[in-house]
Amino acid sequence: MSLLKRSAAVAGMVTALTLVLAAPASAHVTVNASTAVQGGYAKVTFRVPNESDTASTTKVEINLPADTPFASVSLKPVAGWTMAPVKSKLAKPIEAHGTKIDEAVTKITWTAAGDAAIKPGQFQEFDVSLGPLPQVPQVVFKALQTYSDGNIVRWIDEPTTDGTEPESPAPVLKLAAAAGADAPAAATSSTAPTVSAAGAAEPDGNGTWAGIVGIGLGLAALVLGLLAYRRSGQSTAGQ
Repeated sequence: MSLLKRSAAVAGMVTALTLVLAAPASAHVTVNASTAVQGGYAKVTFRVPNESDTASTTKVEINLPADTPFASVSLKPVAGWTMAPVKSKLAKPIEAHGTKIDEAVTKITWTAAGDAAIKPGQFQEFDVSLGPLPQVPQVVFKALQTYSDGNIVRWIDEPTTDGTEPESPAPVLKLAAAAGADAPAAATSSTAPTVSAAGAAEPDGNGTWAGIVGIGLGLAALVLGLLAYRRSGQSTAGQ
C-alpha cells in the first residue's frame, strides 16, 4: 500500500472517530435558566424530548426537592396541556418575605389533552417561575415521563461524584453564588445535552471538548494526507 493510500486510510479512521466523539448523548429531560442565582428568583424551563419511535409522551411529572423547598412556584400555561401542582407539608417551615411557610409545591404534573402529546421526533418545554432559590450549588429535579404505550421513563439518577453521566440522569440546575458571596459562581444551566425536534444536540461542556478533540484529530489527518501527497509527487518526479 502506498504512503498516500495509508494516509487516506488514517484520515478515514480519524473522521469516523471524530463523528463518534461528537455524537450526542441520549436525549433526556433537562432544566435550564438564563439566570439562576442563590437567593434569587428564576424562570426555569423543563425541556422534554420524545425518545420513542412509536409512542407519544402524554404526561410529565417533575418533583421539586423537599429538602430545599421553594416558597413561590408559578406555572406558565402550555397549550393543550393541563397542569397540576401538588403541595406537601414541610417537615421544617421556611421563611419568605417575613412570613413562615409550612407547605410548598413538591410536584408538578403536566398531562396532554387530545393531540397535544409530544410525538416522536418532537419536544415540548414547560416554564416554571421559582424562588427564592436555595443556598446550594445545584438543585436536582427528578422527573417521570409517561408514554402513550404505558412505558414510564424515570429520570431520577442524581449526579455522580466522578462527573460521569448516570444512565437516567435527573434534570440538574446549577446555581450561581450571589454577588459578594464566598462561593464561586456556577453555571446557570443544566450540564446535560438536550435535543431539538430535528434530533440535533445542543452542546454542553463535554460535547464542546469532544468537538475540539475531533477537530484536532481531523487537522492531524489533513496534515498527514498533504505530506503523503507531497512525498508521492517528489517520488514520481525522481523516477
